[in-house]
Amino acid sequence: MYQAVPQRYDTMLYRQVGSSGLKLPAVSLGLWHNFGDATPMDVQRNMLRTAFDLGITHFDLANNYGPPSGSAETNFGEHLRRDFRPYRDELIISSKAGYDMWPGPYGQGGGSRKYVLASLDQSLKRMGLEYVDIFYSHRFDPDTPLEETMGALATAVQQGKALYVGISSYSATKTREAAALLRAMKVPALIHQPSYSLMNRWIEEDLLNALGETGMGCIAFSALAQGLLTDKYLKGTPSDARINRPGGGSFKAEHLSEKNLTHVRALNEIARARGQSLAQMAIAWVLRDARVSSALIGASRPEQIVELAGALQQLSFSAQELAAIDQHAVDGGINLWKRPSTDQRLA
Repeated sequence: MYQAVPQRYDTMLYRQVGSSGLKLPAVSLGLWHNFGDATPMDVQRNMLRTAFDLGITHFDLANNYGPPSGSAETNFGEHLRRDFRPYRDELIISSKAGYDMWPGPYGQGGGSRKYVLASLDQSLKRMGLEYVDIFYSHRFDPDTPLEETMGALATAVQQGKALYVGISSYSATKTREAAALLRAMKVPALIHQPSYSLMNRWIEEDLLNALGETGMGCIAFSALAQGLLTDKYLKGTPSDARINRPGGGSFKAEHLSEKNLTHVRALNEIARARGQSLAQMAIAWVLRDARVSSALIGASRPEQIVELAGALQQLSFSAQELAAIDQHAVDGGINLWKRPSTDQRLA
């Protein structure tokens, strides 16, 4: 039987989530890829154990994570039963609803009360949980009144099926509106989960200000730009890259443009001068703003989790380093979530 190492909390940094009383590890583990049926269960198990032994207490899921959709939650439920049930109160487990999940008009995603609450019930069943710690509206839905979507989130808390609620990929304007609606329902909006990285800086325009104003925390996903901000692609595309794996369609060939790779190589040199890997610097850079509570990482091997947690050993940046980084931290055309975060319908 798995027994977590006693020293698991000795080196992890925990940061306050907005104005709430909750703290998250500065590095959280996302189960978007590599926890579906295409990844062997023993590999998944080793990654989860490695993460928790490092003090990573937050595991982030969604109804559609896989592949196939739903399988990440089902598999995580098995790992929870086998290894983590004794540690449930030491874990933050989150899930989301927003994208297509089941046939017919009520399973096609969005923000309707019917879809959101049915999806939460399905997620709880797949994972074998009575509640999740955080439940998100995964995307803004322009075809559903925001009051209805936020009302569904409030109901999840009132029913005891979620301790906190959040939103993901909402614009700054809709974030302010969502926070006000939830506040009126006496269910504060805890957190926003946007995409954010050295190659995708959209949240700096106004969203971070909105989060500061509303007291919401921020947890950044795709902080490594789906692997672009690692040393994996510096010398070409390896055979085991995400772009070549099942469910890896979100990483596109155009993301590996020579323009992007030129900037990535320059950022890698800056990281080496700092005594970090590029991936470690990318995580540290996302965390440089105190309004960012945590950076979500993805991994395909336990060793990657160890490396990324090592980013916390060097979080400070000099003014000269930040200026040099700014020359290459430019938009790389990799924001797959631009439409919902600009209040538009999905393409």
